[in-house]
Amino acid sequence: MTFQEQYDLYRSMVEARLAEFFPGPGLEEAMRYSLLAGGKRLRPVLALAFCAAAGGDPAAALDFACGVEMVHTYSLIHDDLPCMDNDDLRRGKPTNHKVYGETAAVLAGDALQAAAFRIVLQAKGPWTIPGAPAHAALALAEAAGEKGMCLGQYWDTLGTGVPDSLEKLARIDDKKTGDLLRAACMMGVIAAMGQGPVDPSCLDAAMGYAAGLGLAFQIRDDLLDVTSTPEALGKPIGSDEANGKTTYVTLAGAVECGRAVLRYTQEAKTALRSGAWPSDTGFLCALADALTIRES
Repeated sequence: MTFQEQYDLYRSMVEARLAEFFPGPGLEEAMRYSLLAGGKRLRPVLALAFCAAAGGDPAAALDFACGVEMVHTYSLIHDDLPCMDNDDLRRGKPTNHKVYGETAAVLAGDALQAAAFRIVLQAKGPWTIPGAPAHAALALAEAAGEKGMCLGQYWDTLGTGVPDSLEKLARIDDKKTGDLLRAACMMGVIAAMGQGPVDPSCLDAAMGYAAGLGLAFQIRDDLLDVTSTPEALGKPIGSDEANGKTTYVTLAGAVECGRAVLRYTQEAKTALRSGAWPSDTGFLCALADALTIRES
């Protein structure tokens, strides 16, 4: 298969499974609205791809992948609220609070977070080595909580002082964006470990890949916020400047940001090569490269 065919296959697996959740009215409708709003499904695709690279059946990682996407979706719902970024559009559609109101949006996000851990912990797989769901849930909890994604968002919105260096900004973004990407990659490897022996170097390589990918992804995001259009991006542009946020673009300029995206992408691929992978990692290298030129 080509890279795009493989990506589309993983994405279709994720979409089909996500569509099975939260069919009811009321709160479930609000949860489903944002969960099924589309997007790249990058994090769940990473989980499936890392499971395959580590020698496992990616179908076994599907509920782990959906759990990551639910946590990501909850974070977007809350991120769009008036108390955060106050955005009206997400993925080309009205944000959750614009459709259902702020109270329902907060509760939809809360419920998605709780559901994510339930789904991961109850994941059925061909587990020959016990504890894979618990191990995956722990990785997700550490990435999402007070020392991970939420801490990065706290620093970004309520932290004291404006980041005055690329190093300080990278520290924020490694938490805000990188930690959940790291969890997705790790959970894929963990799913493979639950099916059979996997060299420990694969877990370290997955974490290193995610670190580089996360920084490249965020810098590309900052670039798109000043160079894209609302139609192409699916959300308002210029919101960082409007909110007075320091970004890679404001600190380093667009040209240097472009170089940094390529540099961090290469770091991700170099880290990936440090693992003793039983299966091909070409898809993961191609994915990193594809993200450097993404337009949304």
